Amino acid sequence: MRKRISLLAAGALVALGPATTPAHAADPVFTLAGPAGIGLRPHPGQSGEPQKTSVEFRIVNDSAKTFDRQSTFTIDLSGLKGVADVALAKEKGADCTLTAAAVTCKRWALWTGDSAVVKLDLSAAKDSKAGASADLTVTGAAEGATFRSATTKVRVGGPDLVLERARLKADQKPGDRQNLSIIFANEGTDPVNGVVLEMRTTHGIDLVEQYDNCSYSDDTGSGRPWTTGWTTVQCLLEGEYEPGAVYGVDGPLTLKAAPHAFIDGLTYAVYAAGDQPKAAKNRAPAAARTKLAAAKQAPKAAARSAQQPADLDPWDNIQEFDFATRNTADLVATGVSLKGKAGETVTADFGFRNDGPAWVAYLRSHEAVARTDIVIPAGAKVTKVPAGCTGVNADGTHRDQTLGAPRYFCSTGHVVGEKETFTYPFQLKIEKVVADAKGAITVGQWTPEGTTGQRWDPNHANDKAAFVINAKDTGPAPTATPTTSATPAPTGSATPTATATPSASATGTGVTPNGGLASTGSSAQAIALGGAVLLAVGGGLFLAFRRKAGGHA
Repeated sequence: MRKRISLLAAGALVALGPATTPAHAADPVFTLAGPAGIGLRPHPGQSGEPQKTSVEFRIVNDSAKTFDRQSTFTIDLSGLKGVADVALAKEKGADCTLTAAAVTCKRWALWTGDSAVVKLDLSAAKDSKAGASADLTVTGAAEGATFRSATTKVRVGGPDLVLERARLKADQKPGDRQNLSIIFANEGTDPVNGVVLEMRTTHGIDLVEQYDNCSYSDDTGSGRPWTTGWTTVQCLLEGEYEPGAVYGVDGPLTLKAAPHAFIDGLTYAVYAAGDQPKAAKNRAPAAARTKLAAAKQAPKAAARSAQQPADLDPWDNIQEFDFATRNTADLVATGVSLKGKAGETVTADFGFRNDGPAWVAYLRSHEAVARTDIVIPAGAKVTKVPAGCTGVNADGTHRDQTLGAPRYFCSTGHVVGEKETFTYPFQLKIEKVVADAKGAITVGQWTPEGTTGQRWDPNHANDKAAFVINAKDTGPAPTATPTTSATPAPTGSATPTATATPSASATGTGVTPNGGLASTGSSAQAIALGGAVLLAVGGGLFLAFRRKAGGHA
């Protein structure tokens, strides 16, 4: 029987972190790390065979130099007897040996940063009982160093939240609305006391409603360009969620395509309270708040324990979806006119602007959205080039020397905002005065020879503009190219085929939303995408995306 729940009850979102012990002041201190807890499927597992669960321990050397002495790491396995069977994983990490009593690993040096110590595969022992548990602690030892140990609680059984994939429409137009239906089950052996529903949308998708028991945050951190531009909503659903029961959020969760929507994505997930990923700094919600009523609330739980058992399979807690909105974006090259005498050095900003209405984000591939092709007029020599720009020969072929090239290619990153301007600052020396010396600035899609008009750009006439030095008239006018009006809607996969180098020097003067969407994924399949993964760290999960075989929205 499906139980209906609401988003009404407000509550704090809890995150627990591991404790550490102090080290001797004279020694360098290295920290061992691993998940706070893992759950094992009761023997013999759903398929009739013991199901393995992996646990990885890592070492953190946050000093500025390598520790060049031998270190030994030990994991006492005596507490796992009758609870779990242990094997070394194929990608075990350091030089390790396994006996019935312990795992011992040796490292001949500890490089700076984070590195693996050992990865173990665990499965419930044949005669183990649901609820049986043991601590798995890794310790380290080396002459002249102190190590902070790490402990992972291993438990047979536990909750298993499984999220159903919502039926959403991928193809849409700006302003379209559709309801996000959230249905999930607990397919584990233990109840869950409190569930956090997390919804993350890219820049072009808005979540219309706001609720008292939800927190709202925007990820705009400049240091995380692959995730900037996402909005995260986390809602605490209080109550006890029983094994074998199915639950549905009762009330509207409306997704709306913004006027600038184009290639966008959504992820939604459920976590046991305390296991949800840490969100960015919360922003104040809108003043108007809507409260949802429940057709039937789940039984209210007693006081929640300090630490719930780990989810047996966190991979099926998450679903994703891609949206392809029928929209266009007009890239407009910016003309430049300079004056100067022979021997003078002048500065010029080359680039383009996006007149919208859409933002453009290649969220899967992270490939450059646009290339600016700059042809230098006669009599001038480039003496300073911004990062992200490459000098080429006049025909667009490779050139070893960057300075003094007759032509330059400059590329954006994987996102161009709906009202964003990109500028590339150059310095040029006027070696010889040539009256009305003309070059050109062209923006478009990468090609081996230069650029071509983007298929989603409705006006290719303004893709090219003049670059003039010592013009005879008042200034440059755009040089017309054949105009086309083709505005095809993006496909569901929305994956470009061009390859270009993102420019670190592009200066946005408008909104610069960025995203990190990877392929959609079935909750039962493995997750594999560039730059984003699910990591179980200290009892929490970092949300990312998965690639689905043959199922792009």
